[in-house]
Amino acid sequence: MQAAWSLDAIRRRSTPDVLIIGTDPILSVLVAIVWKVLRPQTKIVHWCFDLFPEAAFSEGILDRGSFGARFLQGITRRAYQCCDLIVDIGSCMRAQLKKYGSKARHVTLVPWALEEPPEPLPVSQDERSHVFGDANLALMYSGSYGRAHSCSGLLMLARSLRQADAALAFSVRGNRVESLKNTLTAEDSNVRFVPFAPPDKLQERLASADIHVVSLREEWTGTVVPSKFFGALAIGRPVLFFGSRRSSIAELIETYAVGWIWDEENSGDVADGLRNLSTNLTVMAELSRHCHAVYRQHFSRDATLDQWDQQLRQTLGEDRLEIIRS
Repeated sequence: MQAAWSLDAIRRRSTPDVLIIGTDPILSVLVAIVWKVLRPQTKIVHWCFDLFPEAAFSEGILDRGSFGARFLQGITRRAYQCCDLIVDIGSCMRAQLKKYGSKARHVTLVPWALEEPPEPLPVSQDERSHVFGDANLALMYSGSYGRAHSCSGLLMLARSLRQADAALAFSVRGNRVESLKNTLTAEDSNVRFVPFAPPDKLQERLASADIHVVSLREEWTGTVVPSKFFGALAIGRPVLFFGSRRSSIAELIETYAVGWIWDEENSGDVADGLRNLSTNLTVMAELSRHCHAVYRQHFSRDATLDQWDQQLRQTLGEDRLEIIRS
């Protein structure tokens, strides 16, 4: 794919004003080197969703001091220097990118949710009963569960909330799901696993929970930013985050008051807050409306595209843009 994109700089008859490069497959940004040489008039924009080789460092499969690591960082640094604009999806990711010393402008433009209902989604009672039974408080971890995630703190919290009639449901896929299941004990009666919902039932599944859970291992801070955070706010659900306070997710939760950040020091306070929430439907409804409003104003597709429009115009220094997809 990268070779084909690079050759396009030779084959294309017209010269595009802007080339936007994502991060799939890994190291796609290397295409910027070829384009900067062959089409220097084209502005290069890199939209970064995750970082490599940082992901390999975080997982421990590549040593930062090795020759391979130095080589990859060197060639990646060259690619970043060819960019005119680097777009990250969180402040913690921007901090990692700036270490490469690129003179490109850096901005944060977050990924919008796939589902953007005009109002907070009401609780689907049938789905809630199916997933959570008659629990007063329903917490859901939905999505990927792999190398970047950990749930030891979440299980600790779920166990402390067992007597408060709170239930935790995992609807997950990934390479660490089996190890997660193996950590459960016979006493974890309020923790359950449910299969992925089919696409036509996804909204009902997500709306069955009161709170959505997001986790990120501390060593992955800045390497990835969990997009499920924005999906939760889009349907009007607060987020319970397990990860570093240096993460942009923690920063956004504190800035907009859309959830809780759990750590060992405040675990008791978080548990008490959730117990109180489980018996106060009015506060829960207000929090749902607030989360939805924050998403619509700051993170929605329309809001993000408006920011993209502004940034691309600034990059070109022009008032008119023609976007060509290929």
